[in-house]
Amino acid sequence: MAELPSTARVVIIGGGAVGCSILYHLAKMGWSDCLLLEKNELTSGSSWHAAGNCPNFSGSLAVMKMQAYSTDLFTRLGDEVDYPMNYHVTGSVRLAHSQDRMDEFRHVTAMANHLGLEMDMVSNAQMKEVYPFMETHDILGGVWDPNDGDIDPAQLTQAYAKGARNLGAKVIRFCPVSGVRRENGEWVIETEKGEVRCEFVVNAAGYRAQEVGRMFGREVPCATMAHQYLITEEIPELEAHGKLLPLLRDPDSSYYLRQEKNGLLLGPYEEQATPHWITKNDPMPEDFSFQLYPDDLERLEWYIEDACARVPLLGTAGVTRVVNGPIPYAPDGNPLIGPMPGVPNAFEACVFTFGIVQSGGAGKVCAEWIVEGETDGDMWAVDPRRFTSYATHEYCVEKAKEIYAHEYAIHFPAQEWPAGRQARTSPLYEKLKAKGAMFGAAAGWERPVWFPRPGKDEAVQKASYHHTNWFDAVREECLAIRDRVGLMDLCGFSRFEVSGEGAAEWLRGMVTGALPKAGRIGLIYFATEKGKILTEMTITRFSEDHFLLITAAAAEWHDRDWLEQHIPAGSPITIENKTGSWTSLVVAGPKSRDLLSSVCNKDFSNEAFPWLTHQPIEIGMARGFAVRVSYLGELGWELHLPIEHVLGIYDKLWAAGEPYGIIDYGMYAMESMRLEKCYRAWKHDLTNDYSMFEGGLDRFIRLDKPTPFIGQEALRKEKEAGVKQTFAPLLLEDGSADAVYLSSVWKGDKRIGFVTSGGYGHRIEKSIALATIDIDCAAEGTELEVEVLGERRKAVVAREPLYDPENERLRA
Repeated sequence: MAELPSTARVVIIGGGAVGCSILYHLAKMGWSDCLLLEKNELTSGSSWHAAGNCPNFSGSLAVMKMQAYSTDLFTRLGDEVDYPMNYHVTGSVRLAHSQDRMDEFRHVTAMANHLGLEMDMVSNAQMKEVYPFMETHDILGGVWDPNDGDIDPAQLTQAYAKGARNLGAKVIRFCPVSGVRRENGEWVIETEKGEVRCEFVVNAAGYRAQEVGRMFGREVPCATMAHQYLITEEIPELEAHGKLLPLLRDPDSSYYLRQEKNGLLLGPYEEQATPHWITKNDPMPEDFSFQLYPDDLERLEWYIEDACARVPLLGTAGVTRVVNGPIPYAPDGNPLIGPMPGVPNAFEACVFTFGIVQSGGAGKVCAEWIVEGETDGDMWAVDPRRFTSYATHEYCVEKAKEIYAHEYAIHFPAQEWPAGRQARTSPLYEKLKAKGAMFGAAAGWERPVWFPRPGKDEAVQKASYHHTNWFDAVREECLAIRDRVGLMDLCGFSRFEVSGEGAAEWLRGMVTGALPKAGRIGLIYFATEKGKILTEMTITRFSEDHFLLITAAAAEWHDRDWLEQHIPAGSPITIENKTGSWTSLVVAGPKSRDLLSSVCNKDFSNEAFPWLTHQPIEIGMARGFAVRVSYLGELGWELHLPIEHVLGIYDKLWAAGEPYGIIDYGMYAMESMRLEKCYRAWKHDLTNDYSMFEGGLDRFIRLDKPTPFIGQEALRKEKEAGVKQTFAPLLLEDGSADAVYLSSVWKGDKRIGFVTSGGYGHRIEKSIALATIDIDCAAEGTELEVEVLGERRKAVVAREPLYDPENERLRA
């Protein structure tokens, strides 16, 4: 047994496939002074009983990249580290019962092809060629992934560990971590075998991640679900077939089926999702290593019958083994990989639902975070900071049950899932609900997304890749704002009040451009060290060293950590999080000036209250401030108010607005109108997949400003070398569907970029795609094509912005 060292540069807690992969990738990047601590034996958590399936398919670009990296790594890892591995590349077929499913397949297949992955839409006849034992009479088609397959999880984990040891890293088994503490800028990891001091620490503890997280004062958002699969006796027809069958997935019936030696392995994701260890009466055992839950095949009866009808061979064999083991779930089904929120030099790589196939990519991503401080590509889909304080235990359990039961559900562009709702609500929630509002959740906040028209619209969300049941209602909202005035409850934006001597100079070194003068507002951008887009904020300047920074609702912990980590030690600068105590009402449209003038004793004229300025405001019993800005491209103001006053002010504004034809509007109308103005959205158009220049943000970059800023040198080098891609708005020929996020853009036979946002502009009556494309194709008038659900649609590069290009309506 290896001796516990007293120091290490990095300590990884957890010896499953993911933890061992991180150790291996750190060592590959030259950090060999790293240590992995495992409570029991390697793979003793979820890894040992995992089915080991290895898909590339995913609706998330980040997850697809991780999985594709893994499947490529698996083909060579055994030879590289000299360890035998059973890796079967069998290919897979994925079945579609509906046109909605075919739409999803077409979109994901195009994404995969854009990344250079082989993946093809196939007919029933083509599927029968590779899987002759399958019935296809009720199937519309499917997807063929030739690089899918399965791998032995234990062998994979041991291969990672051996590769890491070969490069000088250490693994200590049977060494549970009992606590951690912070001393003199270091982490001290406490174990029954002694203490280890380290610079960085990683929580890779799988379904025990919450237990480890609490040592850091962190409540990891997860729940443990029971997942069952069964293995049959040997089937003579499979042996006679002579080669392994492809892995079969029937997502509409919610199961996977693969060959296991000469039998079959069936794994359903049943509607009766079953969490474990969620109450005080059912605590997680002190040690559950290499253990399983009791069999519960009654939950699987429907799925077994359905699979037997699909592949009748399955019904000819008895069951030899049932595996019912713990699988951790985050509230959205994606793992947590990245910085631990609010904790210095601590990272998470845990809560993997598909940890085997994601292990290789996860190890690479986590190692990049630690060694380089950022990842090669945007990984927000798995960033732990995407869940903030609203992700309580009950929320996590309810969402885990929902995700498990809908593991194979179609994830439409505007899907609003029902579990875990009302985690955060505005004081206006009940009032707007009574008025018929349909809501969507953003970082737990309930926001109105559209308002069904009485007698015209069914008050339900019918999500689709095509124009939906709210299309016409949203059009009316947009046109009413264009012609009259609209009122919106815009709750939940993240707010940070920054003040203290030196705050202005500090911010100048943080952002790529200039700060507004006192009394004005503006947009500021933060770049990574490599010049990639980190985040965007609206900045309101009250005085020389007093600012309010407003950013996306989901960015609260992400942006908080970035700001706090960069304040110099001993600085008088303070950052106060105002997210939960202030909110916004938005009044927009050509009648907004008249409306506000009728309820507030203030001059709202263009001369007295110019565009991009702010002023204190008093309405009724509330004091706040108004900002003359509009994300909609119309004359308008944001009213920033203490949250306890918003209900009374809404009523006052609504009553005063009725003579002007006031309407309520929601996020879908805002989305349509912001596309027409080409305003960027965080983690759609603004991601660190792209540099500031590639995002078309040149006017917010000042390479010559006297205060150096983060990313400045990288951006200077990029400009000198020549920017390769840029942002461009595209107008598409009409169709029943608009371009969705990550649709491919084509010039002839070459893919030249991705759509970052898409939708319909109701004021310009055009289908819009905002995209990042090759710069030599971005001239106005250039004819391109956008692949929408497998169909290449004509598109033309337009001038930014698409609506009111001179901003005359904003400045009116």
